[in-house]
Amino acid sequence: MKVIFMGTPDFAVPCLERLVEDGHSVEAVFTREDKPVGRKKILTAPPVKETALKYGIEVIQPKKLRDNPEILELIKNINPDVIVVVAYGRILPKEILKIPKYGCVNVHGSLLPRHRGSSPIQWSIVCGDKVTGVTTMLMDEGIDTGDILEVLEVPIEDSDTGGSLFDKLCIEGAKLLSSTIKGLENGTITPVKQPAEGSNYAPMLTKEMGQLDFTKNAFELCNLIRGFNPWPLTYFYYNERRFKVFSAEATALKGNHSLGEFFVENGNAFIACGESTALIIKEICPDGSKKMDSSAFINGRFIKNQDIIN
Repeated sequence: MKVIFMGTPDFAVPCLERLVEDGHSVEAVFTREDKPVGRKKILTAPPVKETALKYGIEVIQPKKLRDNPEILELIKNINPDVIVVVAYGRILPKEILKIPKYGCVNVHGSLLPRHRGSSPIQWSIVCGDKVTGVTTMLMDEGIDTGDILEVLEVPIEDSDTGGSLFDKLCIEGAKLLSSTIKGLENGTITPVKQPAEGSNYAPMLTKEMGQLDFTKNAFELCNLIRGFNPWPLTYFYYNERRFKVFSAEATALKGNHSLGEFFVENGNAFIACGESTALIIKEICPDGSKKMDSSAFINGRFIKNQDIIN
């Protein structure tokens, strides 16, 4: 097939690579603009751009798609059989959606209609889902509301973080995309409308969302900690110092402890949480220090036993 690919982050790279490996003619790659990264603000290309250049594919980085006649004309001239969109970060206007013979195919990191939006992988863990997956769909003018083409389920393990699940789903997404493109070409796939029930929205992650509220159930907080690892991470403040929490476990609270109380038992660091639960700190990083395990944290006496963390 003649393909235009639209994508930006790491999640989209295996899909682009699979299209090339499957022998499709990727005529152009659309991606977001280069951005300054890190403390030194070094101008850095998106991962998809780097991959496209490796294959010698033309890279286009428009500031906008909507009301952009030059881009519209360019896509019409390419006349792609299909436009594949994977975490591009822009909404496609209807004028572009109408161009390809087989439509615009999106690879989404959840089992739609659950977790529509920009951060489905992390929110599937935060929400305590046991199963997630990848969906390919025909794009329409809504946000992840198009007809479903194929789905692939992936179990969420108790040890999964946002990072590990991301790695799994980007590989499975490439496999599913390969199957979907072949099915469209062969006429063996029938698009199915998304069910009206079971939809929710996975908003873009922000650092502010990662602040831990110890009035909540520790099991919910563990899901948040796992889902927000490696970014934006979860944290709490004590004496105006921030403590980033990388991993933790949840358990039933034993004994008489106040809400938010920090205490040490059997060599483990605990924080008393809501609904008679407790968080067991496994990996933590106080601002100005290195990441450490529970034992090093206790020995460092960063927080006094029985102090309250608000």
